[in-house]
Amino acid sequence: MIGLNREILGATTNERTTVADYQLRGVHGQTVAALASRILSGDLPEGATLDLMALREELDVSLTALREALKVLSAKGLVDARQKRGTFVRPKAFWNMFDVDVMRWRSAGPPDMDLLENLTEVRSVIEPAAARMAAERATDEDLADMTAALERMADASDDAVEADLEFHRALFGATHNQLLMEMQRVLANG
Repeated sequence: MIGLNREILGATTNERTTVADYQLRGVHGQTVAALASRILSGDLPEGATLDLMALREELDVSLTALREALKVLSAKGLVDARQKRGTFVRPKAFWNMFDVDVMRWRSAGPPDMDLLENLTEVRSVIEPAAARMAAERATDEDLADMTAALERMADASDDAVEADLEFHRALFGATHNQLLMEMQRVLANG
């Protein structure tokens, strides 16, 4: 069985990779993370048909656990199953790039300059609008939260990234718009 933090062999190489931490614990979560890592790294390329029996044996999991993991990845747009074709890796254009897990898995690998550029562009569109909304809607409590976060940013020498994220959480929270607050969470994971 795949255990937490256990190393597994890569799909097409002898290089060992550490299974990323996934929200769900146990075999199911580790199987999801292992397969996602292989898809995002290109070890299981777009269009590749998955050999479920070989994966089951390689990952040392039950077919049920493997199928449940594939359902999660299917919901995130990474894989699909078709009669007479089997389970296959979908093209990147179909991946749910705003899914928190997909963003986290993408950012956990080597730097993806396209992802970083895309995130910068999205932030440059969304953050000014969020700041305008926050200026119009912020309560006294919101203003206090943003002020405290700004002070922590000024004082943060070794944890500037967390201080910046805290400020942006406060800013997006001050919009009082559920979708913008959720989008900030997704962008923070990217």
